[in-house]
Amino acid sequence: MRSPTAIIPLLALTVLAFSGCGGDKAGSGEKEKPVVVTGVPTEKVESVALPEGMEAVGTVKARNSAVIASRIPGTVTGVFVTEGQRVGRGKILVTLEAAESTAQAAAAYASVEEAERGLEEARARRRLADATFERYHNLFREEAVTRQELDNRRADRDVSAQAVARSEARVAAARQAARAAGAVAGYTRISAPMAGVVTAKQVERGMTVFPGTPLLTVEEEGNYRLEVAIPESLVAQVRVGDTVQVSVDGAGVASSGRIAEVVPAADPASRTFTTKVDIAGKGLKSGMFGRVFLATGERKGVAVPRGAVVERGALTSVWVVDGRNIARMRLVKTGSLHGDRLEILSGLSPGERVVTGGVEKVVEGAEVR
Repeated sequence: MRSPTAIIPLLALTVLAFSGCGGDKAGSGEKEKPVVVTGVPTEKVESVALPEGMEAVGTVKARNSAVIASRIPGTVTGVFVTEGQRVGRGKILVTLEAAESTAQAAAAYASVEEAERGLEEARARRRLADATFERYHNLFREEAVTRQELDNRRADRDVSAQAVARSEARVAAARQAARAAGAVAGYTRISAPMAGVVTAKQVERGMTVFPGTPLLTVEEEGNYRLEVAIPESLVAQVRVGDTVQVSVDGAGVASSGRIAEVVPAADPASRTFTTKVDIAGKGLKSGMFGRVFLATGERKGVAVPRGAVVERGALTSVWVVDGRNIARMRLVKTGSLHGDRLEILSGLSPGERVVTGGVEKVVEGAEVR
């Protein structure tokens, strides 16, 4: 067994050996080189004139929408579409079974046939009455019959003419009744009133429906409006035909829209006026949330492209490039969206340079070239 006095020099030599191995790298004075990021655009922040105003929120709705309801009572025998399916104008959507309507249509067509036969009979009697009157009229000239007999034949002729007129009226009435019954019977085949997309389906095969029961909803594609509530204090500044900034985050739409309609009556509960703004863009769907910016003036501020803003959870930041081209993350507070640029309320100053694209490539301390 070694003595404690022999172990102490051994430990000292071990410490010196380790310190000598690590001292070469530390004493060399080399620093770790920063990551180099290339191909990302940057922009110098400038103070610009930004429109001042307020945002109004609303809901995207189709300009043309049809809630298709049943017109007659019956049982659903077929549903030939699904939600989200595109349909053309006139496509059969739902079929019903309505025995009463079908029977009434058949009875109406039979009444037409009966009325037409009655008309033919009346016309035949009129021809006979006309011929008889002509014979009696010739006999009266030859003084072979009395005036009374001639007057009787004249009355028969007039009565037959009235009978023909009544029969013609019955035929016309029967045809109109058959037309109406046929239209009602046609309500068992429900077709699309417009080309569009089925957005709601409330029935299934085998269900019993009554007049007014909603069956389907069809909305026209490509024509959408954003319906927003405008405070009554600003309604005087909103005019049909004005252009406003619109954003629908769910569809990634940020563009301008045109005010198409301003409802003249205010909602007494919210004291707002409904304003309808025509919008366009891919990915729009009914029910999406949207915003409209109503400009009331201008002010100086800072705005950067939307691609420069990084959102991670509740934190919003941008990459600021300093004079040595080193990227540093800077927390910022954002404001309203103006076209494709986002207002920065705090965190940036004019003259600073920010990364405007490819922010996913940048890391803290990277050198931007």
